[in-house]
Amino acid sequence: MKERTLDFTNKTILVTGVAGFIGASLVRRLVSDCPSVVVLGVDSLNDYYDVRLKRARLDELRRLAAGRQFVFRQISTADKKAIEALFAEYHIDIVVNLAAQTGVRYSITNPDAYIESNIIGFYNILEACRHSCEGGEPGVQHLVYASSSSVYGANRKVPYSTDDNVDNPVSLYAATKKCDELLAHAYSKLYNIPSTGLRFFTVYGPAGRPDMAYFTFTDKLVNGEKIQIFNYGNCKRDFTFIDDAIEVVLRVIQRAPLRAIGADGLPVPPYAVYNIGNSHPENLLDFVTILQEELVRAGVLPADYDFESHTQLVAMQPGDVPVTYADTQALERDFGFKPSTPLRQGLRKFAEWYKAYRQANPAASST
Repeated sequence: MKERTLDFTNKTILVTGVAGFIGASLVRRLVSDCPSVVVLGVDSLNDYYDVRLKRARLDELRRLAAGRQFVFRQISTADKKAIEALFAEYHIDIVVNLAAQTGVRYSITNPDAYIESNIIGFYNILEACRHSCEGGEPGVQHLVYASSSSVYGANRKVPYSTDDNVDNPVSLYAATKKCDELLAHAYSKLYNIPSTGLRFFTVYGPAGRPDMAYFTFTDKLVNGEKIQIFNYGNCKRDFTFIDDAIEVVLRVIQRAPLRAIGADGLPVPPYAVYNIGNSHPENLLDFVTILQEELVRAGVLPADYDFESHTQLVAMQPGDVPVTYADTQALERDFGFKPSTPLRQGLRKFAEWYKAYRQANPAASST
């Protein structure tokens, strides 16, 4: 990929979904490592999961930034007027769109949330990026947005490559993320907006999403409830530790696809998509075993906890796939980095965080 390196000095970066897991983790790195950057954070703070965890992430960001580098606005990206007003008020150089309704199973029972956030919200961001270049302004120099490994659907070819056909989604969530990639490509072609999509593979770690398996399993085990292991344990997932994912995002946002004009007089789409994964699928039963061991080690669960009586093997859920596996060759080639944190190391950090968080927030819930 041909690209240009962007200078972060005195830049304003908009991060949507800033109270989310990846959004908050990204801003934490930005305010710590890039003292001249101003981060404009946007989040609707919806109640898809416990808002207290989202507010705790925001509180940490405010402490780190000490009021100098970080501005937060409670806005939904689906509110077009609010997004337009935001772009009118601030000169935004880079956009990292992480706002989205996530989750495969939730999309079956609450489809409206996915259309509103993932389609309408992303369209509003694209339109704002487009109009930021009007009146001779340089406008947004790079749009980076979250896609998902779910776009690969039931693809039987592994590892998953960004060159693979992804026209057969098995969930509404996957369909909306594929739609985002198509919309970004169209806007890159029509309006010369450099854009990069990131297909994240099961990002996990401290302060993560409470709807993810490792978090819900932990909550249930702590509460003495049974955990359900889908497809009778015959699933493999490519887990990506949050620190690795953020390192990738930081490298990507600094290197925008190169703008150029084609023979037809229209822009050659300054557009790219990458897989963000560990390239090492883990068997779900092995994952559960490691999680249990690390929860005991951290003191979240007692050493004599009866795991066998708290596990149940069940059939595959609608929208799920048996394996995810990222081909990261393009990522390594273009950015000289690939996620590599071992699962045990990542789950150990989560278990230690979970113990501290529950002690500080005894009423915390995953609902």
